[in-house]
Amino acid sequence: MSMSAPSAPSTAIAFEPEFLAGLTAIFEEKIVFNQLLGLKVVSIAPQRAVARIDMRPDLVGHYAYNRIHGGVISAGLDAMGGLAVMAAIGAKHMDEPPEQRLHRFAKLGTIDLRIDYLRPGIGSHFELRAEVLRLGSRVATTRMEFLGPDGQLMSAGAAAYIVS
Repeated sequence: MSMSAPSAPSTAIAFEPEFLAGLTAIFEEKIVFNQLLGLKVVSIAPQRAVARIDMRPDLVGHYAYNRIHGGVISAGLDAMGGLAVMAAIGAKHMDEPPEQRLHRFAKLGTIDLRIDYLRPGIGSHFELRAEVLRLGSRVATTRMEFLGPDGQLMSAGAAAYIVS
């Protein structure tokens, strides 16, 4: 199960370097918990985001198998859904300057989250993907994936976020 490419209209949008830098700084630096998780942005597109977590001893959830903790998976996928929604909001308001769009995320919050743990999270690093399925005026819905170093799907998620 691989996520589909974003719809044609959103692929025509190209974010400004300052918007991408600002969104990455919010995600990697200003949301301090994401630093604790070790989340690093790989790419941001209008309704899609990709990040990476490198495995570290302090993320182990099962000492005998060196598996990543399920809470890290859940929190990481939740953060990724939020990042994808931020990107979608940014794409929706391209008529505004980048700095103004970056201030639109203050009210963003998770209202529902579901994670399915499909395989043990064992590996040197993990890729996290999220895409926006629908961005409404009040609620956005997303789906997320947590993949191992070989690209195998380990966990899948779905979430809803309040956007207003």
